[in-house]
Amino acid sequence: MYLTIKDINKSFKNEKNEDVKVLENINIDVEKGNFVSIVGPSGCGKSTLLYVIAGLEKADEGSIQILGRKVSNPGPDRVIVFQEDGLFPWLTVLDNVTYGLKLKNMTKKEVEEKALDVLKMVHLSKYVHAYPHQLSGGMKQRVAIARALVMEPDILLMDEPFSALDEQTRMVLHKELLDIWRKTKVTIFFITHNIREAVLLSERVIVLATRPGKIKEVISVPSTKDGIMPDSVTLHTEQRILKILENEIEKVLREEMGDDYDFKTNHLHRNDSGDLGSYI
Repeated sequence: MYLTIKDINKSFKNEKNEDVKVLENINIDVEKGNFVSIVGPSGCGKSTLLYVIAGLEKADEGSIQILGRKVSNPGPDRVIVFQEDGLFPWLTVLDNVTYGLKLKNMTKKEVEEKALDVLKMVHLSKYVHAYPHQLSGGMKQRVAIARALVMEPDILLMDEPFSALDEQTRMVLHKELLDIWRKTKVTIFFITHNIREAVLLSERVIVLATRPGKIKEVISVPSTKDGIMPDSVTLHTEQRILKILENEIEKVLREEMGDDYDFKTNHLHRNDSGDLGSYI
C-alpha cells in the first residue's frame, strides 16, 4: 500500500481547556495515483485530517505511512493547495510558481523551463508576467495548483480549493484538474463540502461523521473507461452520500439551533443550480 493512515486520533483544547476529540480511529489505505475525496458536516475534522497527513498537525495517536515509512513532519512529497490561493501579490505568475524551486539546486534556466511547462499544463502560458491582481479567481487558483505541481509532489492535498469560485469556473477547473491528475498520476486527497464535486472528481468518497470525525462509509465511484459517468449514476451516487449524511447534518444543526430546529420542516434539497453541497 502506498499511503496508510492508521488509527489516527486527534483532540484540541477548547476555551475551557478541555479536550475535544476531532478525529477518532481514522483508517484509510490509498494506492499510488488514487483520487480520494473527503466529505462531511462542518467541523467534522476534514481539514484537520489533511493537515495531519501534510505534517502540519500532530496526531495524538496513530501514524501516517508512505511506503511503510512513518512521516510526521512536512515534506516536499506532500504539498497543499488551500482554499485561498495564497499568492504573493508583489510577484508575477512566473515568480510565484518558481518561488519554491529556487530553494532547489537548479539553474535559473531549469527553474523557468520547469515552471513554464507546468503553467502550460494549467493554460496560463499567456499570463506568466501578470500579477495576481490582474487575474480572475479561477486563474489565481490555477497558479496555486501550478505552484504545487511544479514541486513534483507524490501527494497533492487540496483543502476546498474551488469553494470560493462561481459554478462555471468551478466546472472548468474540475476538467483541468482531472486532466492534470491523469497526466501526472499524482495521488490526490481532496476536501470538499460539495457532494457533486466529490462524485465527479473522485474514485472514492470517504464520508466522515460529525465530531468526533470518524469514517461513516467509503463510497466507490463507478465510471466508464473514458472516465465519463452517466448522469443517472452520478445522481444515484450523490443521493446515496446525502442520505448517509442526513443524520450527521441534523446533529450539527440541532447542536447549533437547539429546540428551534425542526428537521422535518427544513428539508435538504437541491437549490436552483442543482448543487447538492450547498446545504452542508
